[in-house]
Amino acid sequence: MSSAIAVNKRASYEYFIEETYTAGLVLEGWEVKSIRAGKVSIADAYVIVRNAEIFLLGAHIHPLISTSTHYSIESTRTRKLLLNRREISHLIGAIERKGHTCVPLKMFWSHGLVKCDIALVKGKQQHDKRDNEKQRDWQRERGRIMREGRA
Repeated sequence: MSSAIAVNKRASYEYFIEETYTAGLVLEGWEVKSIRAGKVSIADAYVIVRNAEIFLLGAHIHPLISTSTHYSIESTRTRKLLLNRREISHLIGAIERKGHTCVPLKMFWSHGLVKCDIALVKGKQQHDKRDNEKQRDWQRERGRIMREGRA
């Protein structure tokens, strides 16, 4: 059973999502407590590759007031993502190609552990975003027409 903690809604607007992966996160104790309290944002986060390892950059986890003072707290520190070796090598190959990047889609609980869905994406042009908005508006309008036709 999984429940969403944080969702990156801008990802589907800004990018074409090609592949998704589920990765574990290496967290500290105070970060888990803050995530349980819902004090996390992945809107500006992205994924980088360093030394054949995958890291989450820019995810903001706001510390609780009750966090002990002997921790050196960095709310946007680099966090390691845990993936299979095969998945890591596939991501590295795709990221090195032109136009591909990797972004987090959502953070969620899975059997008491924090997981992160990351996606291999390609950037959208402005006209692609407008087409997406037109499609969404049409779906909304079609739903209204169907409801009015049945009433």
